[in-house]
Amino acid sequence: MGASTEDALGRSFPFDDIATAVLDDRGIVLCWSRAAADLLQRTTQEACGSPLCSLLDASSRRRCEDSPQGSGIPSAGRAVLRRTSGDQIKVAFRVVRLEGSSQSLVLALPARHLDTWNQDTALARALFAQDRIEIGIHGPDLTTVRTNAAAPGASDAPALLLGGLLGETLSPQGAEEAESVLRRVLDSGVPLIGWEHQAGGPTVPGGQWSLSAFRLEDARGRPTGVATMLAPSAAQQRDLHHLDLLHEASERIGTSLNVLRTSQDLAEVLVPAFGDVAWVELAEAMLQGDEPPKLVGAGLWHLRRAAVVSATGAVPSDLLQPGKDVPPLPDPPVLRRLRCGETVLASVQEASEQLGPELAPLFVPERGHSVLYSPLFARGLLLGAVVVWRTDRPDPFVEEDRRLLSEIASRAALSVDNARRYTREHRASVALQRRLLPRTTSDIPAVEAAGSYVPAGGGADIGGDWFDVIPLPSLRVALVVGDVVGRGLHAAATMGRLRTAVQTLADLELDPDELLTHVDDLVQQLAEEARPGQPSVVGATCLYMLYDPVSRQCALASAGHPPPVLLHPDGTAGLIEIAPGPPLGVGGMPFEVTNLRLEPGSVLALYTDGLVTLDGQDIEDGMSELADRLAAICHGEAAPPLDDVGRSLLSRTTEAPSRDDVALLLARTRALADDSTAAWRFSADPAIVTEAREAVTRQLATWSLDHLAFTTELIVSELVTNAIRYAGGPIVLRLIRDKVLICEVSDPSNTQPRLCRARWTDEGGRGLYLVAQLTTRWGSRYGQRGKTIWAEQSLAPAVDQSPSGAMIA
Repeated sequence: MGASTEDALGRSFPFDDIATAVLDDRGIVLCWSRAAADLLQRTTQEACGSPLCSLLDASSRRRCEDSPQGSGIPSAGRAVLRRTSGDQIKVAFRVVRLEGSSQSLVLALPARHLDTWNQDTALARALFAQDRIEIGIHGPDLTTVRTNAAAPGASDAPALLLGGLLGETLSPQGAEEAESVLRRVLDSGVPLIGWEHQAGGPTVPGGQWSLSAFRLEDARGRPTGVATMLAPSAAQQRDLHHLDLLHEASERIGTSLNVLRTSQDLAEVLVPAFGDVAWVELAEAMLQGDEPPKLVGAGLWHLRRAAVVSATGAVPSDLLQPGKDVPPLPDPPVLRRLRCGETVLASVQEASEQLGPELAPLFVPERGHSVLYSPLFARGLLLGAVVVWRTDRPDPFVEEDRRLLSEIASRAALSVDNARRYTREHRASVALQRRLLPRTTSDIPAVEAAGSYVPAGGGADIGGDWFDVIPLPSLRVALVVGDVVGRGLHAAATMGRLRTAVQTLADLELDPDELLTHVDDLVQQLAEEARPGQPSVVGATCLYMLYDPVSRQCALASAGHPPPVLLHPDGTAGLIEIAPGPPLGVGGMPFEVTNLRLEPGSVLALYTDGLVTLDGQDIEDGMSELADRLAAICHGEAAPPLDDVGRSLLSRTTEAPSRDDVALLLARTRALADDSTAAWRFSADPAIVTEAREAVTRQLATWSLDHLAFTTELIVSELVTNAIRYAGGPIVLRLIRDKVLICEVSDPSNTQPRLCRARWTDEGGRGLYLVAQLTTRWGSRYGQRGKTIWAEQSLAPAVDQSPSGAMIA
């Protein structure tokens, strides 16, 4: 055979079998080689002058004639040629255009030869790409001429050095023996299979390694060297597999703070790498974040199956399914050893006998023959157990497997307990957050309101966002929304303190700017009181809004908070233009009040910035989009329920976990009818007390509230008399009728009325005491010009019990 080129394993490329032919631009054979004549059994005289397409079989000839190229021959491919004897041969060919000529060179090779060469090349390439076995090519002097030691990840096998000897690489003391073994392979041609050698040198990891070798020969059968394959022994492979499993367990288990997800990760690590079926069972208390009860003796172990994984993909239907409670178990030796912290190795016979015939089908998978039980112990608590079965693998678990599962379980138990502790703390934080927030819906005379709160991270993080609806005297209402800086329990606790402060200050009926000033002082005080180690930066934003359904006037002020969205009854929506003050805690800056009139049926949307900055959205664009969405959702003749509107506006926060918590408060305004109020203006003359009583009596008769005339006259007499005596005029008397009857007396004085207990010898001091006894509640508020004293009465007739037992209305 002629010249050849050898691959990495000594295989030669069959150049002598390549047939060549020269074609003109019409595809006519001009000349061809001896290999072509042998391939087709046609002499040069028989082939020259004939179209190449005529040498093809029928199907290949049609494709050749239909080819769009000028010669009718594709540039490369496969074809079937006809021999003179009538049989056919499949070839792979390539057409090369000769430079500076219209002629072409055709090269063809039997397809089976090319396929064999490609397979040999692929095998050599795959061998040299291995990272767990060391492949080496050694010359006649046994020095290394090629190796895959530089392949990515090839770090577990001994590192062969180019130009060095294999024996020197394995171990100094075994160099002579290794060289003798390879020399014997080179001389005899007899392969070496699985020669185990104890490695231990400067470039070799310790352990048993298996060496296989075979001789390389050239095309003429002459020895050219030796190919070696160095792989870990069976024991070494098991150790490496265990190290890989430990590494994967450390990477995957503990990445989640969800108890069930952590349990699922543990089971998935073990299957199919370690066993065929695995499950994790946890104490029921674990799923709620509580500590599992401590077991003494043969107490009942209340478990729930948290995760099940099977190598087949589907959980066997006869086994206890995930989420199901584990039935009461007997007290076999396996459970007693588990409770003592021991990982137990058992056969299927032992497991079935200890469980009994009724429970065995729930805990023994079909074809199961070997099982490992390992407890999940962490911080002195027995959290549960992990169970691994082998069903399709014929080899049972051994002692090394038991030690491996024990180590994995001990590491996983800490992750499971961390998830449990997080669940407990997060549940407590969320419960605190929920308790600090008001009811989600409110239906009061001034507004119909619906609020929503969405924690950050899909419920994983809590923050300091809050909303509030505070009913005030005279049917007024305060709407509040705020956002405390930071996250976690500290932010939630700060939010609770601020919400309590706002409620207390709102009950004093302060103007929005004055109320925010007081809250600003409180935030500064909280920052000063922060202990070392606690977050020292205490800040918040807040929007406070007052609405009066009688006058339909709204007053609001902002402490660094985004403006509310106002949807008018005609369907148009936009942001309320306000002049926001600094965030709470800055101090030294005033807050500005914005006043506007609201029509009945208007919808207000108060929100925190988390709603308008989703996915890093610009806050200005987010507020404009919120206004457009509110208008689109409320479009139509019938006003949709505010709960539904809120869910629609918050739908984006459920699609992907938000990075910030969100509070949203929607309020639809109401207005009191004009005929439900009556007002009179009097001078500071004692004679007008009678006029005031008569005016009130007439108005109550008009409203069909005659049963309240007597008590209302007494209330009006006392309040008007006090105003004349201590404040002067003018005096304004107003009655408001809704679900209650409200009586207001306004005067120009800023003196705070005080309820006192008069002694029996005092001639006065009983007026406010009588008012307090005759009304459900009373109080006072200050305005820019004087004060207003108000008192509320129920519209229901007063019922008393006579001494004789008869009911008197």
